[in-house]
Amino acid sequence: TSFAEIKTLIDAAQKNAIKAVNTELITLYWNIGSYISRKVLDSKWGDKTIDNLAVYLQKEGPDYQGFNRRNLYRMKQFFEAYANNEIVTPLVTHVSWTHHLIILSRTKTDTEREFYLRLCIKEHYSKRELERQINAAVYERTMLSKENTIVSLPKLNVQSSLFKDSYIFEFLGLPENHSENELQKALIKHLKLFILELGKDFIFVGEEYKIQVGMQDFYIDLLFYQRELQCLVAFELKISEFMPEHLGKLNFYLEALDRDVKKPHENPNIGILLCKVKNDEVVEYALSRSLSPTLVAQYQSQLPDKKLLQAKLHELLENLEVNE
Repeated sequence: TSFAEIKTLIDAAQKNAIKAVNTELITLYWNIGSYISRKVLDSKWGDKTIDNLAVYLQKEGPDYQGFNRRNLYRMKQFFEAYANNEIVTPLVTHVSWTHHLIILSRTKTDTEREFYLRLCIKEHYSKRELERQINAAVYERTMLSKENTIVSLPKLNVQSSLFKDSYIFEFLGLPENHSENELQKALIKHLKLFILELGKDFIFVGEEYKIQVGMQDFYIDLLFYQRELQCLVAFELKISEFMPEHLGKLNFYLEALDRDVKKPHENPNIGILLCKVKNDEVVEYALSRSLSPTLVAQYQSQLPDKKLLQAKLHELLENLEVNE
C-alpha cells in the first residue's frame, strides 16, 4: 500500500512547519533585540524605558506574556552577540530559542558561541545533548586536540573536529579498576551517549567484529562507520597506559578491513586506540612511521575540570599569538 508514503508526506510537512515557526520566532526576537540595542546605543533608551516596555506589553494580553523584562534583555543580548559576525548571522534561525539561551548563558567568547552554534546545526542536538556537550568541555577539548589529530592523520583530508584527543565517558558509571570487557559492555549499553560523544555521523557496525585472515579469526573491539568520511573506524580498547606495541594489532585490523571489507567507493579505514593514559611524546614517536591512518586517544570516566581546560586553551592561544 501507499499508506507509508502518505505518512512520510505528513511527517515532512510537520517538520517544515516547525522549522518555519522557529525561523519566524527567532527573526522576531532578533528584530526586537536589534531595535532595543539601537535605542540604547543612541542613548534614547535606558533601563527604565525597557522596564516600561515590558509592563506595556504585559498589559496587552496573554499573547505578550513572554515579553517580560528578562526576555527583552535576552533578545538584546542575542542580537549583540552575533550582529557583527556576517558569517554566523545567517545561521541563527537554524537553532531554537532554547538552544540559543543555553549557548549565550554558558559560553564566554565569540569563537566558543560559534562553535556550539555550528555543532548544534550539524548534529541536531536536543537541549539535554547540548548541555551535556558544554559540561563535557567539547569546545576546549576540540581546540586543544586539533594539532594532534592533524598530525595523526597525514594521508587524509580530515577535519580535526571529527575526532578528539580525549573522550569523556562520565555516563558509564564504571569503577576505577574496570576491565576492558566491562568498558566494552558499558559502551554498548550506553551506545546513544557514546555516539553523542563521538559525533552523530558515527554509525555502529558491531562489537567483537570478526575478520578472518589465513583461516584464523580475529575480533575488533568496536567497529563504526563514519558517514562524512565514508570509511570504517575501528576502536581498540585498552584500560592501561598506551604502549607502542598496541599499534601493531590495530594496524593489522586496518589492513584486513581495507583488503577484505572496504567497498570500492569508500576511503581507507581509520583506527582509534582508546586507552586510559597516554604520553604524547611516546604517541608521536610511535605514530611517526605508521603507514595506517591511526589515532591514539585517551578516555576519562569523569567530567573534566573545565576551568583547567580553559586555562590550557588560553595558554595555547597566547603562545600562538607570540609565535606569530
